[in-house]
Amino acid sequence: MPQYPLPPHALAQIAELLGVDEDALLALRNASSRGDTTLVALTVAEAARRIGMGRTKLYEYVSSREIASVKIGRLRRIPTEALADFVARHNTRADFDTAA
Repeated sequence: MPQYPLPPHALAQIAELLGVDEDALLALRNASSRGDTTLVALTVAEAARRIGMGRTKLYEYVSSREIASVKIGRLRRIPTEALADFVARHNTRADFDTAA
């Protein structure tokens, strides 16, 4: 989830309107931006959503072994580290110079 900058006084106003402590609200905002950090492996749908691409395209990357995956019984899971590695490999300067 992207975090949008808030004006300095906005967080205090939101906390006051909600009737919660400003520090608690800030902690909640920071925690929610990281997603569920307890997940070690993701479904293809979860992984696709996390990096903002379609499931079909992610299945193509899994089939071509560009993204590592594991089978657990009949289930296919993508380790979060494999997803981070994939994004890091594709995060080059050339990616920013071309239009979509």
